[in-house]
Amino acid sequence: MFSQFVTGPNGMQPGAARMEILTRSGGQWHTEVVEDDSSNVFHKAFVYTPPGAAPGIATIGATGAAVKLWRRSGGEWSSETLWEAEFGGTRDRMRDAEVADLYGDGRPAIAVGTHDMGVLGIIRPQESGGFAVTELSRTPNTWIHEVEIGDLNGDGTLEVYATPSDPNDLDGGEQRGSVVRYVPNGGGEPTVVADLGDRHAKEIWVGDVDGDGRDELYVAVEAHTTGQDPNVQIVDPVEIRRYDHDTAPTEGVVIARIQDRLTRFLTVGDLDGDGKDEMIAAAFSSGLWLLRPGRDPRAEWAMENIDRDSGGFEHAALVADLDANGQDELYVAADNQGELRRYVWVNGRPRREVIRSRENPRSMMTWNIMPVPRSLVE
Repeated sequence: MFSQFVTGPNGMQPGAARMEILTRSGGQWHTEVVEDDSSNVFHKAFVYTPPGAAPGIATIGATGAAVKLWRRSGGEWSSETLWEAEFGGTRDRMRDAEVADLYGDGRPAIAVGTHDMGVLGIIRPQESGGFAVTELSRTPNTWIHEVEIGDLNGDGTLEVYATPSDPNDLDGGEQRGSVVRYVPNGGGEPTVVADLGDRHAKEIWVGDVDGDGRDELYVAVEAHTTGQDPNVQIVDPVEIRRYDHDTAPTEGVVIARIQDRLTRFLTVGDLDGDGKDEMIAAAFSSGLWLLRPGRDPRAEWAMENIDRDSGGFEHAALVADLDANGQDELYVAADNQGELRRYVWVNGRPRREVIRSRENPRSMMTWNIMPVPRSLVE
């Protein structure tokens, strides 16, 4: 998923929203492009199957803000709009989304976080057909960058987690934020589960990393900095904090500190094939960090930098077993280097290969990487 920049009358400006679909055959990677000129960016794409209908690839777009479901027929792509909105602020952006059976009715709903009116919306398929949207929050001048779904308290009812914050301050000033929980099938009222004070997060991850059978919440808290590029100084580094279902909002446990300004992707899987999950933190400029929980997963984790020559403003990363050999791989959009890379662990160490490269590395910003079945794109 890309922002692409094209030359216009006022210099470089955003082009059409762009999705690239990469498939591998005959030992080579092949790319197909889908664009939508009604938005200037797709922030994410993911597989979605409406009840009683064919699956497709859902995209969340910004400027204009729309969630669309794309299907391919006869070699051509067409889309169905599930939700389109003007929120009433200064920006209209669908920023992140996750899919799950949030109401326990067997119908997958889509939780969507947006800019800049702080809307957390649920797109819910209706028994009679079509979709209805319920807003669980609306707070002016608020940006939600990230949405996750899980069950931290183990009661069998899914929870939605989101990251409302002040608007972006790229000058390094205070930007207050939190992580808020919603239970759509339990009333949907927001509850603050992580109070980040004058800091904020643009990345969270929910799941069971330590293998105890219960989900945890991990929050990538952005650094305190002073100064402006190229003279930015880190005062307090990025912190990865862990929250369990009974952790107080101000008592998140710091499992890792990364000497960097930003970390906007956390992804989890068993990369070395030892039967235990690891976490990858893709930081802005310090590279890729592999984090392993120890005997006490609520203490600091072991950290290893597996590639310092990898970076990007988003630095999108995904752990997945795309080659279906039973062992996960790591896929990374190293936008600073203009490369999409694949890492495979051999004898406990990562080996890097380049899937594709760009002649002008910074001509695009990669917002996300997601898997898709070949049957949907062939």
